[in-house]
Amino acid sequence: MTPTSRAEGPAIVIVAAGRGLRAGGGLPKQWRDLGGRMVLARTIEAFAGFGPICLVLHPEAMGRYPAVEAMAELVVPGGAERAHSVRAGLEALAPLAPDRVLIHDAARPLVPRETIEAVIAALDHGPAAAPGLVLTDALWRVEDGAVAEAPSREGLVRAQTPQGFDFEAILEAHQAHEGPPAADDVAVARAAGLAVTVVPGHENNLKITDAQDFIRAERILGCDMDVRTGNGFDVHAFEAGESLWLCGVEIAHDRGLKGHSDADVGMHALTDAIYGALAHGDIGQHFPPSDPQWKGARSEIFLAHAADLARVEGFAITHCDVTLICERPKIGPHAEAMRAELARIMQIEPGRVSVKATTSERLGFPGREEGIAAMATATLVKA
Repeated sequence: MTPTSRAEGPAIVIVAAGRGLRAGGGLPKQWRDLGGRMVLARTIEAFAGFGPICLVLHPEAMGRYPAVEAMAELVVPGGAERAHSVRAGLEALAPLAPDRVLIHDAARPLVPRETIEAVIAALDHGPAAAPGLVLTDALWRVEDGAVAEAPSREGLVRAQTPQGFDFEAILEAHQAHEGPPAADDVAVARAAGLAVTVVPGHENNLKITDAQDFIRAERILGCDMDVRTGNGFDVHAFEAGESLWLCGVEIAHDRGLKGHSDADVGMHALTDAIYGALAHGDIGQHFPPSDPQWKGARSEIFLAHAADLARVEGFAITHCDVTLICERPKIGPHAEAMRAELARIMQIEPGRVSVKATTSERLGFPGREEGIAAMATATLVKA
């Protein structure tokens, strides 16, 4: 965008000129990583499509992160105080002649789109608007480590950004502002006599200030979620018998399955999938076939153990999928019962369990009806 073209929609000033080292990490907070993306990049992305963006940086940071600077239409150096930086951004935007402007802190990367839209909508009815959160906790005034006063919280809100203004009005207010540094742009606007409408803020629109705020922001983004996927595969041959066990359901058949336990090939594959997601080996390591106590054991013992181990380590089994590979018996009539039984054993909802079957088109040992194979996938989540 050229400096003389007129802005479409509100212009945006993103103030990122502070040093912001209180949060640790050895870098100003706006340049630090947050869930795989730089904080400032996330902040700029939140305003994509609303209007031209003017990015205000510390003079020493100019040109240091060209990919981030390329996300904005204008990039200008800031001043010693926040108000100086805002004024620099407003004056850089003046040739675009925007009707409105949103001023936002770079340290609020999680501002929801609906908050931005609410501020813009409020500017249809007044010269200034800003989001605020109603206080719900009691307030104390503390002196010498003790509560000295408990002031009323009635009518108080926690201020957030973006704060929106009629462009000419806030530019003039900043240019005329004198005295001690203003807490924010609303203070500058009120000093100039502008009425400021308050719109609902959002809890996720936190301002990153210290290390704990990074932890909270990552939780909001889901960055601390540990998602694991495990795969399992098992094969059992047919032997003489009148029934067999598949996914916890006994099915009448002219042959059974051969194995040290009850040879439930589907449940074995699923058990190994859960162990795999946990990086805890396989059934044979937990229940060695050389141990006679597992001779003829029900396979639900193995699956329940794997599911319990997942819970002990803080994981939820969010989904599992079992595929049985055989020509016979037909699985379809039993699939729902299998899903219910697997869900019961793992103590999860049946809607998180899938059981299906396929043939091998008469190829290989399943096609020759020499046995049954099973594949399984399990997804575990720790939040």
